[in-house]
Amino acid sequence: MESPALTVLADPTRARIVQLIRDAEDGRALVGRLADELGLRQPTVSHHMGALHAEGIVVREPEGRRVWYSINPDHEDRVTALLGGLPTGASGSEPDLERVVDDLAARYRGMLGRETVQQYVHDSYRLLAARERTPLLASRTAAFATARLDDLAREGAKAETGMPTVLFVCVQNAGRSQLAAGILRHLAGDRVTVRTAGSSPADDVRSSIVSALDEIGVPLGGEFPKPLTDDAVQAADYVITMGCGDACPVYPGRRYLDWDLEDPVGKPLATVRRIRDDIDRRVRALLAEILPAPLL
Repeated sequence: MESPALTVLADPTRARIVQLIRDAEDGRALVGRLADELGLRQPTVSHHMGALHAEGIVVREPEGRRVWYSINPDHEDRVTALLGGLPTGASGSEPDLERVVDDLAARYRGMLGRETVQQYVHDSYRLLAARERTPLLASRTAAFATARLDDLAREGAKAETGMPTVLFVCVQNAGRSQLAAGILRHLAGDRVTVRTAGSSPADDVRSSIVSALDEIGVPLGGEFPKPLTDDAVQAADYVITMGCGDACPVYPGRRYLDWDLEDPVGKPLATVRRIRDDIDRRVRALLAEILPAPLL
C-alpha cells in the first residue's frame, strides 16, 4: 500500500510545512505562525494542515483557543526519509531513494515494472540534484518521478481516455509557467493533464507567484521548478513556451505556441498581478480550444 507521506508530502507547500514543524525549537507550530513564515493566507495553510492531519502525518494538540501541530511519531521515519534527516540549511543527509522506489512500485503495480520505476526515480533524483541540494530533494524526486511515470503509464491509454496534456515551459519554471499551470488546473480540473518545466530551472517558485495565485483562490499544488526533459515534451499534446527560445525539442504531432510574456522575476506584486491576469486570459482561450464543450 502506498505510503501516505509519499502522497501528501509530494506537495512542496505541505513538505515545507512539515519541515518547519520539525525544525521548530519545540517540534510544534501554530497555523498562524506557519502562514506568516510561508507568506500565505491562514485558510490556505489550514487546508494543507487538514490534509496532513487526515493522513496522520501531524497530530493536533489543543491548548485553550490555540491548536498546536506536531509530527506524528508513527510517521517520523517516513518524514525523515522524504525530507532528509537534518534541519533546514544543513547538508549531508542522503534521501532514502529505495523507500521512494518501494512506494511507487506499489502504486504502479500491474502497470509498470519495478525496474522502470527505479530507473525513473534515480534519473529524476540525478536531474534535480545536479542543480540543488535541498532538504526537500527526496519529496521532490518522488513528485517529479510520479509525474513522469504517470505520463508513461498514460501513453498506452491516451487513445481511450482522450485526455489532453499541456506542458508549460519557461526559463526558470518559477514564474510564468507556474502561473499558467495553476490557473489551467484550477479551471480544467481533471479534464486536462498539466505539466511544467524550465530550460534553466530555479530552486523554488517565487513567493510573489504563490501570493498572486493564492489571492485568487488558485493553489500552487505539487509544483516546483523542474528541468525540461524529452519525455515531458513527447507526452504533451500542447507545448506552450514563454521566453525559453529554442530550448524545447520539437516532435511531430504536438501543437507549439509561444506566449510573449513579461518575466515576473523581481517585479512588484502589482506587475505580477497584471502578468497573472494576462496569462489567465490566454489560458481561458486555450482551454476553450482544447475543450470546446461548455466548461467556462
